[in-house]
Amino acid sequence: QVGRVDNKDAFLDHNPMERQRGITIFSKQASFSWKETEFTLLDTPGHVDFSAETERCLQVLDYAILVINASNGVQGHTGTLWRLLKQLKIPTFIFVNKMDLSVQSEGEILEHLKAELDFGCVNFAEGVAEGKFSPETYEEMALLTDSVEEVLETGLLSAETIREGIVRRQIFPCFFGAALKPEGVETLLDGMDAYMRGFRGGEAFAARVYKITRDEQGKRLTHLKVLGGSIKVREILKNDEKISQIRRYNGEKYETVNEATAGGIYAVTGIETSYAGEGIGEGMRDDVPTLAPVLSY
Repeated sequence: QVGRVDNKDAFLDHNPMERQRGITIFSKQASFSWKETEFTLLDTPGHVDFSAETERCLQVLDYAILVINASNGVQGHTGTLWRLLKQLKIPTFIFVNKMDLSVQSEGEILEHLKAELDFGCVNFAEGVAEGKFSPETYEEMALLTDSVEEVLETGLLSAETIREGIVRRQIFPCFFGAALKPEGVETLLDGMDAYMRGFRGGEAFAARVYKITRDEQGKRLTHLKVLGGSIKVREILKNDEKISQIRRYNGEKYETVNEATAGGIYAVTGIETSYAGEGIGEGMRDDVPTLAPVLSY
């Protein structure tokens, strides 16, 4: 169901402060499936004042979707996020929103993205909608991924070659639309389904903590991404502290599960010494945030 934060009916912006002010302040989690793929979405604030909240989520992303306002283009804060994504080596899809209000064409905006962000920004909208790209787009992607021989032999690039180029941050798929209409959103989802790889985790248990919150009853929640292996309720996570509950959130509601498996994002209770950025498991190091808040108390 389509909602709007300024109408106070957005699925993910349910905090009273967010509804009062009509903006996203806290990151939230949602799960949905599209065609062949199960997605876990972490929605983050776009406002520069809450960029530390956004950075915490970046530590656990397989892919990022960077939303850019067609009228404003790449602004200072967009550049900051782009540098963080580059530093963390996160493959990135770009959705240019509010095209219905833009005086610039898709081609003009794409040239702007190439100049301001990366030369690897490629328009995927038409190719995804039609099921194949134009010869010019295949050639462009071949040059970016060093796959010229494949294009010369077959006239196109395989989906796996394109996926590999996205993972290596050689290609940044760009989509255009107006989310409020909604236009272009399904094409974006189709592109994600076709050109994102499924999560691949190791055998040994490993996890990254990205956020600490408390629920309405005051229980401390450790939000984490499982990067390898699995862990069950009543097992020790760290420092002889046992997990008492494992939750999978979807908006403000959650379901309890008995096991947290690789690739999943969970909130666990019973752990009192965890902290944001902490790496748990063999070979895991802590992530120190790059952005510092302007005010602290």
